[in-house]
Amino acid sequence: MDLSLKNKNALVCGSTQGIGKAIAIELARNGANVILFARNEASLKSVVQELDKTQGQSHDYLVADFHKPENVLKAIDQFLTLGKAIHILVNNTGGPPHGTVMESDADKFMAGFSAHIINNQNLVTRLAPGMKDSGYGRIINVISISVKTPIAGLGVSNTIRGAVASWAKTLANELGPFGITVNNILPGYTKTGRLDDLFSKKAEEAGITHEEFEKQAADKIPAKRLGGPEEMGNAAAFLASPSAGYINGINLPVDGGITPTL
Repeated sequence: MDLSLKNKNALVCGSTQGIGKAIAIELARNGANVILFARNEASLKSVVQELDKTQGQSHDYLVADFHKPENVLKAIDQFLTLGKAIHILVNNTGGPPHGTVMESDADKFMAGFSAHIINNQNLVTRLAPGMKDSGYGRIINVISISVKTPIAGLGVSNTIRGAVASWAKTLANELGPFGITVNNILPGYTKTGRLDDLFSKKAEEAGITHEEFEKQAADKIPAKRLGGPEEMGNAAAFLASPSAGYINGINLPVDGGITPTL
């Protein structure tokens, strides 16, 4: 099975921590040149130093706040003036804040739509031409199992994640003829800072400790444990590889079996 990403350029969004960082590390381990994309330049510089270079890779980073799509667009346009094509795009952005639908005002929905759909769309329209020219393209969207079953207390996130999934499926049909695949990774409960924040909030509401709530959550998962960010990285590396060329337009839960639907 060909998993080599040597001579492939990968742009990984939200890549200074959590799942995004794990994906960047795994793509580099498989030979890709990785361009990190996030808002904290100090963290970007640190993560670049952690990326594997044993296959002669060259890694770099771009800086922009994904809550300001105009800045994301400016950064990618400046990068493209260098004449480098991106073969792999990983769309990954921090999720909207906790809260039910009824607790959320229109501004929260607009902010979530802008950070996810608008940025994803802008990046794809800029990068797809280079993928077409090279005959190789992988667009991977990190979403959530809420695409298949909404998660209580994440009203805005559930809404926006579903919109990203439908956008991606439509895009997969349009770009498939050009050797470009579009797929979604749906992480389940994964040990990240965002999950810790969510569990802390829910533990406080339930009147128990964070550790007790985490154990209760893990017990509901058939695998009886939370996922690790590196496991999302493994899934992304496969979908980015030549061996996944006939996998297009899917939602891939990486969740230990907790999703109750097919």
